[in-house]
Amino acid sequence: MSARTAFARDVYDAVVVGGGHNGLVAAAYLARAGKSVLVLERLGRTGGAAVSTRPFAGVDARLSRYSYLVSLLPKKIVDDLGLDFAVRKRTVSSYTPTLRGGRPGGLLVGGGTDRTAASFRQLTGDEAEFDAWQAFYATMREVAERVFPTLTEPLPSAAALRERVGDDTAWRMLFEEPIGIAVEDRFRDDLVRGVVLTDALIGTFADAHDPSLAQNRCFLYHVIGQGTGDWDVPVGGMGALTDALAGSARAAGAEIATGHEVTEIRTDGTEAEVGYATADTTGTVAARHVLVNASPQALAELTGLAPPEPAEGAQLKVNMLLRRLPRLRDTAVDPREAFAGTFHIAEGYGQLATAYAQAARGELPTVPPSEIYCHSLTDPTILGPELARQGYQTLTLFGLHTPARLFAEDNDKAREILLAATLAQLDAHLDEPLADCLALDAEGRPCIEAKTPLDLERDLRLPGGNIFHRALAFPHADGSTGRWGVETAHANVLLCGAGAVRGGGASGIPGHNAAMALLGL
Repeated sequence: MSARTAFARDVYDAVVVGGGHNGLVAAAYLARAGKSVLVLERLGRTGGAAVSTRPFAGVDARLSRYSYLVSLLPKKIVDDLGLDFAVRKRTVSSYTPTLRGGRPGGLLVGGGTDRTAASFRQLTGDEAEFDAWQAFYATMREVAERVFPTLTEPLPSAAALRERVGDDTAWRMLFEEPIGIAVEDRFRDDLVRGVVLTDALIGTFADAHDPSLAQNRCFLYHVIGQGTGDWDVPVGGMGALTDALAGSARAAGAEIATGHEVTEIRTDGTEAEVGYATADTTGTVAARHVLVNASPQALAELTGLAPPEPAEGAQLKVNMLLRRLPRLRDTAVDPREAFAGTFHIAEGYGQLATAYAQAARGELPTVPPSEIYCHSLTDPTILGPELARQGYQTLTLFGLHTPARLFAEDNDKAREILLAATLAQLDAHLDEPLADCLALDAEGRPCIEAKTPLDLERDLRLPGGNIFHRALAFPHADGSTGRWGVETAHANVLLCGAGAVRGGGASGIPGHNAAMALLGL
């Protein structure tokens, strides 16, 4: 069965391919500007990777299943679109357990400057490392304050952005030489070096000294959010953001059709025809512009463009529900504080280098690095009232240096091995096995699920499981980008997904920038 169109209009000003958060941002801006907009989403719901779900049967706990925290979403977008959406700051930035001289301890960053300084002193024996930390992140904050506002402006040239940063040393450290140089020059403690480096490796498979500077680009995006670098917890989970965006888009007049998979985009640069398929029909819809909230690979497939370089994700995502937080071997810190921020596991500088080297050789890391977030400590609303009363907590874990290639031969077996090794590293710092704290679902199964890059590729069509769709780009023009960094080879087709320049993370920035490009701003 084929139909010309089943929608309200014969021709739309814009058809948005994909109802993830960036597509919804673009749709809301365009509809508010008076454009006729249709969003076509393959899945039965909007949100893409930024959703809240109840992954465990019969358990009233809503987890941010794929995308966890918010930093890069500009307040400008929230205000412009009138979103009923809020975030909460975490009381602790991070806790990193360690075992030195046979005695458990850890580095706590948060709870005030004095407390953080005392934790550094206890770890290193003097003030030098804390002073270096303060100086380094003061520089990062200055860079963030200058760079973050540019993400919703037309792309600056490299020279213009460098002038805006106004600090040649910082520019060289972040934009010109591997971040490992700065980390090793400024810090001497292996644990502290590792904590700093982790921001360069989230979803990015690279060494500290990789000449490609992929790690630098990842680091930059992780320290500039909101001009502060803070990573906050979305109230109600990530789904609260995308639900608010969908509501804003609909309120402005945009149509959203779920269960509609786009199969083809034909365009002459002025007018376009978008083919789609549902469970029981196929059809086409005409548009003056098409905004693709999908990967560059999907864009190429839909339009017949030459495919880009293959992408590869490099993370293990684990969601858990606990009956209670586990006791720590380090009795000097309350588990509610330790898990309130980012809980680093096996992320010393040397451990990160070893894990990278093993994965680069095609081996699963024997001591896999990871970090853990307990969102329910900051936002207990994601738990049902009875679970909250009983002290249940959610944990989400993000593993590093696990590229998709490691799972190609046997995804299920590799996932099982890696999950067991990852949890063993956590157990080494606990006074009881994590397994003893896991909740059970309605069928008596432990409440834990793990997602490899190949799982994310299957579930969300992320190419190679890459959470950024492709390698991140520096936030400036490079001679091949358009005015907004969303332009494609077709004049009336724009890329508004994470693979656009200044994409990646739950930011909405590509959606905003694609809308601005279409509006000629």
